[in-house]
Amino acid sequence: MAADKGVWKGGKGKGRKTPKGRQIEDQAWEEVRELLGDRPRRADLLIEHLHLIQDTYGCLSAAHLRALAHEMRLSQAEVYEVATFYAHFDVVKEGETPPPALTIRICESLSCELAGAQALKQALQDDLPADRVRVVRAPCMGRCDTAPALHLGHYSVDHATVDKVRAAVEAEKTHAEIPVYEALDAYRAQGGYDALLRCRESGDWEAVQARVAESGLRGLGGAGFPSGRKWGFVRAEPGPRYMAVNGDEGEPGTFKDRWYLERTPHLFLEGMLIAAWAVEASRVFLYMRDEYPAAIRILRDEIAKLVEAGIVEAGYIDLRRGAGAYICGEESAMIESIEGKRGIPRHRPPYVAQKGVFDRPTLVHNVETLIWVARVMREGPEVLSGVEKNGRRGLRNYSVSGRVAQPGVYLLPAGSTIRDVIAAAGGMAEGHAFKAYQPGGPSSGLLPASLDDVPLDFDTLQPHGTFIGSGAVVVLSDRDSARAAALNMLEFFADESCGQCTPCRVGCEKAVKLMQADRWDRDLLEDLSQVMVDASICGLGQAAPNPIRLTMAHFPDEI
Repeated sequence: MAADKGVWKGGKGKGRKTPKGRQIEDQAWEEVRELLGDRPRRADLLIEHLHLIQDTYGCLSAAHLRALAHEMRLSQAEVYEVATFYAHFDVVKEGETPPPALTIRICESLSCELAGAQALKQALQDDLPADRVRVVRAPCMGRCDTAPALHLGHYSVDHATVDKVRAAVEAEKTHAEIPVYEALDAYRAQGGYDALLRCRESGDWEAVQARVAESGLRGLGGAGFPSGRKWGFVRAEPGPRYMAVNGDEGEPGTFKDRWYLERTPHLFLEGMLIAAWAVEASRVFLYMRDEYPAAIRILRDEIAKLVEAGIVEAGYIDLRRGAGAYICGEESAMIESIEGKRGIPRHRPPYVAQKGVFDRPTLVHNVETLIWVARVMREGPEVLSGVEKNGRRGLRNYSVSGRVAQPGVYLLPAGSTIRDVIAAAGGMAEGHAFKAYQPGGPSSGLLPASLDDVPLDFDTLQPHGTFIGSGAVVVLSDRDSARAAALNMLEFFADESCGQCTPCRVGCEKAVKLMQADRWDRDLLEDLSQVMVDASICGLGQAAPNPIRLTMAHFPDEI
């Protein structure tokens, strides 16, 4: 047989040298196998393995994706659809040019927009060589207190300028800088983990649950569900049970979780382990957003110290890294991502307390909630219940940015008003007069300065058509346009919609186009908003119309 003949014969006498379909390249396969090493090839680790390839080669080539699919015994279609779902994966098809070695992601969310992100992006595109550096827009990075912010690889540039970025590029700074934080020995010297060890030795989980309930602690990821009650729901289900920690703090304007994780990570870790003990969780999945590389590094190092100290067993805390998807802040979408899939929200019921990770009962908490669990167990329920202001009990961490003198995280009584929050942040920035504010991220829309006496807490903002959410407060001044701010919020939702349901996928895009008109069609926008609220599957589409409705209600002269 001639050397160029195929080994299989068809009815027309033609031959094939290979099986049908895309072929595995030996070099790419060897590279993937070397990267994975002795790591398990389980399907739920797909995103982790994609990160390995992206970090090593700067992109995901078609050859590497085929090799990874082959190595993990997954279909190429499944690997491709997961890789293309997440913004931080650069998929390069056959014949396409890979991206430059360096990528700069510039935040375009509201606080950075107010600080000049658009002008900075254009200046960097004009200044930096396009063959070496790629400049792209990005959603909130959780650094709103240092706007405008950007990432050069995984290196954060705060209060970014062209000169700062140029210097970082020339110095090849692409890795996260680790801040000074309270490590395990320092935390234990102050009584850290004593509460956890007492629970394990002689604790009654129902008594601990009652202690948390007495404090009045509610979920601080945005929903506000009473924290202790979740434990009972999960504990009532047959084992094995899991716990999933939602560290995907993606709501623009929110950065409180990062602030604590980069300073006192063990306060969070102890609260997490107490909650996991309470529901007898077989494993804890700790899902952290990829925009927080320093926090991920800190957590990885300190979890290793917990294992070494015998406080947890190796593998009990499974740290997972997100890949740039706001929707994964929704608990069921996060669980899909933990399972190595696209972050598509699930239909409910069943709820995650019944069928969560791998269809097992799962307790889900966010980072700040677990910080308070640790504090309540260490200091008593009165640390929250003993604080009262304007008829509200408790404390709240407010992420404050925008036109204030000193953006940052401020711990204030839960009954604080926007005036109290602005005062804590040093007042308005010089030359700015208070005009409007976003009380809880773009999902909460905009309120006018005239509503400055409303306590920023659960249940107090609903009469005004909004909610406190994650406590992400962005302050606007007389120099800002409420209309432009609302458009910025809807552009964010249009980008971040997972696309599963038509009302959200099409509604957000249509809303952006209507809001770009010289005059808003109020009736059409209201009809569209109502459809999105009524028919969207998850909170993204249901809350996306809030900026539209509140802008029409409070700033009619601008539209």
